[in-house]
Amino acid sequence: MSPLRTSPPPPDATELTEWVLDSPEQLRVLRAGLIAALNEHTAAQREALADIPDRMVLVATELATNAIRHGRPPTVVRLLRARDQFVLDVADHDLSTVPELADIRPVNAGGRGLHLAEAFAVTVGWYATDTTKHIWATFPIAS
Repeated sequence: MSPLRTSPPPPDATELTEWVLDSPEQLRVLRAGLIAALNEHTAAQREALADIPDRMVLVATELATNAIRHGRPPTVVRLLRARDQFVLDVADHDLSTVPELADIRPVNAGGRGLHLAEAFAVTVGWYATDTTKHIWATFPIAS
C-alpha cells in the first residue's frame, strides 16, 4: 500500500457543515448529522448517491474515532463540496504524529481506519497547519 498523499483537499472545496467532537459518545451525532447534511445538499440527486452516504459515514466514524483516541481534542469533522465530489476533513490538534497506514495485523487489533478510508474513498490525503493535523477523503457525488 502506498503512503498517504500529503496535500490539502481540493482547493475549490467549500465547507457545508462541521462537527466538533470531544468524546466517542458524540460519534452518533456525527453520523446522524452527516446523513442529514448529505440529504440536504443532494436533494435532487439522492438516487444517484447509491451507497456513498454509507461509505462516508463509515469513513467519518473511523477517522473521527482515530482522532479522538490518538489525537488532541477537540476533533473537528468538516463536510466540504468541490464540484462533483464531497470531501470529509477530520482534524485534531496533535502535531507530534504523522498518519500512517497500519501494518498487517489481526482483524481485532485495530489500526484499520486509514485502510478503510482508502478502500471506500476516491482519494485520501493529509496535511498539517500550525495548529492542526487533517486527514481528508473524497467521495463522488454520484455513484
